[in-house]
Amino acid sequence: GEGWGGGAPHLAALATDASVNIEANADAIEAVQSLTRTLLVRLLDARFAATAIDGAISATLPSAGNTEGLAQTREALTFVCERLLPALRRTTEEIEHILDALSGRYVPAGPSGAPTRGMAHVLPTGRNFYSVDPRSIPSSTAWIVGADLAKGVVDRYVREEGTLPESVGISIWGTAAMRTSGDDIAQVLALMGVRPVWQLESRRVTGVEVIPLAELGRPRIDVVCRISGFFRDAFPHAIALLDDAFERVSKLDEPLDQNFVRAHRQTTRDRLRLDGVPEAEAWRRAGYRIFGSKPGTYGAGILQLVDEQAWRDDADLAETYVNWGGYAYTREDFGVDARGAFRDALSQVSVAVKNQDNREHDIFDSDDYFQFHGGMIASIRSLTGRNPRAYFGDTQDPDRPLVRTLKDEANRVFRSRVVNPKWIEAIQQHGYKGALEVAATVDYLFGYDATAQVVDDWQYEQVAQSYLLDPTMQAFFARSNPWAMKDVAERLLEAIQRGMWAAPSDETRAAIEQAFLEAEGNIEGGRPARQTDGVTE
Repeated sequence: GEGWGGGAPHLAALATDASVNIEANADAIEAVQSLTRTLLVRLLDARFAATAIDGAISATLPSAGNTEGLAQTREALTFVCERLLPALRRTTEEIEHILDALSGRYVPAGPSGAPTRGMAHVLPTGRNFYSVDPRSIPSSTAWIVGADLAKGVVDRYVREEGTLPESVGISIWGTAAMRTSGDDIAQVLALMGVRPVWQLESRRVTGVEVIPLAELGRPRIDVVCRISGFFRDAFPHAIALLDDAFERVSKLDEPLDQNFVRAHRQTTRDRLRLDGVPEAEAWRRAGYRIFGSKPGTYGAGILQLVDEQAWRDDADLAETYVNWGGYAYTREDFGVDARGAFRDALSQVSVAVKNQDNREHDIFDSDDYFQFHGGMIASIRSLTGRNPRAYFGDTQDPDRPLVRTLKDEANRVFRSRVVNPKWIEAIQQHGYKGALEVAATVDYLFGYDATAQVVDDWQYEQVAQSYLLDPTMQAFFARSNPWAMKDVAERLLEAIQRGMWAAPSDETRAAIEQAFLEAEGNIEGGRPARQTDGVTE
């Protein structure tokens, strides 16, 4: 508003709604968004011709004057008309280039990244994307986001627990590192109190420098990293950077109550020495902080247990999580069996963290979330007898990173998608695959509850009513995919049997059992759905 010369009153006068009163930042944001929509609608009417920009500005901001703010607005709209819209219109090339690839023809190359994170340079989509330079991770912008995430985790834990977390567990994925240029890596470094050093000319990371305790303003926090198989394969430089940081921080001559990395490593080394492990080997093993799956393998193993109902309690989940992910990675070691060290490191974790950098998917539409994040939570609970704090970092807007509890994030996704009537109505347009997505959503919700205990009874009840017991959805399943209906019913019954859905009503349970039997009958009998008044039942 000030950039247009008049501050809040002037901004209010310019807004579409003349009665708007700018009393808070949220009001100012709403007014700016209203003006932005008006500008874009006027350009839409002119088919986004660059020659219409000045007219749209004059009509929308008639009293703004020739200010720096107007110049920036004109520059942004020019970018929209001349670069952004033409690139968006070329997204039809996705199908064309898939067909070209299947025919053995050339597919143009382009950078990777997420347009939803403001990365307009990746447009048009549908290109053979190449990864970032691993030696440039984390970037300077990722460092800012990661430092904010680290502060958010520490501040939230202090508010909830009244003390600092000594150790944080974090799940790091390679695809996210490509999209963000290293937010997660930057967060790990920031928690330990070190910052990246970049070469001025190339912006490649050359190492880390220690932030003095006086500048850091808090103790150095230990971090346990569970990396994905793709991250292991794509970012060996980042693994070496993180290992160098852990090694350097653990050797700093600082009080143990100000350096939890050093304190934990020394405690573990001393315990290993008592078990007869030589000094050098004990120090090396006590320093493992980056764990992943065995070289050449991928995943966390939890999905198989959940799918096959092959688990009894947290101990089974923890054993699988550790067996699949307990291989250590350092600058020197590549996937050495360190399951004992992984258990030791997890048993000291106070906070389990997972970050998400976009809104193109959520925690209930992919099994990886409950496998990696939920698996860590279940393992810590099994090893320590308590649930760690579970946090979810939201960096879809890198200018405003948010740290929520996992329960808050689960509730948000549950309301906005899982039982949102608009989503349920839209998913029915996709027939067999739509029904499969509904069943998968229930599977992933169940998996997160099994591992992280984030689903309440009322939420299971709403899932049952919205998916399984609603007549329209029953007709949709019968018409499109009765196997999916059977899977939903079976999963809800399993939640009841395991006590995860602690107190369902007798009526609801009986209705779910009946829906299960009807789905089985449809599958085995192969009978078509009955038609009544044009509606499938």
